[in-house]
Amino acid sequence: MRKNSLLASTLLLSSTASFAAYAQSEQQQALYDIAKNVSAENIEKDITKLVNFGTRHTLSETESDTRGIGAARRWIKSEFDKISAECGGCLEVYYQSEVISGEKRIPDPVEVVSVIAIQRGTTDPDRYVIMSGDIDSRVSDVMDFTSDSPGANDNASGVAGTLEAARVLSKYKFNGSIVYAALSGEEQGLFGGRIMANQAKKDGWRIKAVLNNDMIGNIEGVNGVINNTTARLFAEGTRVTETDKEARMRRFTGGEVDSPSRNLARYIDKIADQYIENLDTMVIYRLDRFGRGGHHRPFNDLGYPGIRIMETNENYTRQHQDLRVEDGIAYGDTLDGVDFDYAAKLTGLNAVSLAAMAWAPNPPANVEIAGAVQPSTFLKWDALDAEENPHLKGYKVYWRHTDAPQWEYSKYVGNVTEAMLENVVIDNYFFGVASVNKDGVESVVVYPGPAGSFGE
Repeated sequence: MRKNSLLASTLLLSSTASFAAYAQSEQQQALYDIAKNVSAENIEKDITKLVNFGTRHTLSETESDTRGIGAARRWIKSEFDKISAECGGCLEVYYQSEVISGEKRIPDPVEVVSVIAIQRGTTDPDRYVIMSGDIDSRVSDVMDFTSDSPGANDNASGVAGTLEAARVLSKYKFNGSIVYAALSGEEQGLFGGRIMANQAKKDGWRIKAVLNNDMIGNIEGVNGVINNTTARLFAEGTRVTETDKEARMRRFTGGEVDSPSRNLARYIDKIADQYIENLDTMVIYRLDRFGRGGHHRPFNDLGYPGIRIMETNENYTRQHQDLRVEDGIAYGDTLDGVDFDYAAKLTGLNAVSLAAMAWAPNPPANVEIAGAVQPSTFLKWDALDAEENPHLKGYKVYWRHTDAPQWEYSKYVGNVTEAMLENVVIDNYFFGVASVNKDGVESVVVYPGPAGSFGE
């Protein structure tokens, strides 16, 4: 059980947390402020507005100003435009679209239109972190585009959270760029995410994180559990883009549980512990719910780090259901199934995570490790570009026991490109490196080698 190590770590963490309460840097204090500034009232207002469009099915009405997905996406864009106007034009707001046809759930040509807003970074604008929610809704028949489909939790909650995160974060400037995305076509086949991911790859975006928010408002599970203090982070393991050569390397050096998506999830789990009151996140080692999918998957398919953030307790009587009452049970995804304070809490988690990653320097690149049949472990990495990362203070080395879910130990090593952990045997731990800015805000931890790389 490693009781002595656990006790020592607990004492160290307690001491560090106690000191941190009195010695917060400006940016660290701002992260607490960001969490507090998320408004449950704004989220309730936005979810209500989206529900009142009647249906937001991908194949639904596009000409009406009051009903259908066309009206919904125009309203979302107008909200992003309003946010941008209030911050002096800090957001680049645009539609992103592609005509889809010949698919099982989109047999005839349909323009799938998403709404994108980019808050450009000041020193490293080509580095991106993304928050997304899905515009569309559905009832029991996935092809029914005329019936009322409120989609209050699935997924007006994710879109409302994305809008609110933009309202809060647009009041700050960041080194890296933040993208707020309202994606269409999720229920018909993840098309909005596919379109965005493909365009990002074509444009050479250096994507470091995709936070897909899909159902962040329900606290009452179909199993009878009511809980507003937990959330789930779904993160896949080995990247689907791994080559045969990389797989052979991973077999002998590890990395199955240290993909960029997994370490992104660990990072957000740590953010929740430090900055979000009364929220415990569960990192789940799976791409998504069992046999199901979400809009982070198209990004994962191209090798980008992406996770799904969502409620812990789902209620299937409120998902993908015709509005009806049967055997005393009210079916349908309506407003009364959303806890707006809980949605605000998860939105705060997103906003703080985005801010921390955008303020932090770029994650270390080309991290390598050595130390086989030696008493100590050696790590090295590339120096970060000084123009893109003028706020870099240095680097921090992390390690943990191989069966530990979260990083246990760390050592700040300064503004160097290599470090030795004396008498720390490479065979007994997993290792990683994070970059640290002058305010003490850290990047995601990067596991050595191709299995853990976040790219350049």
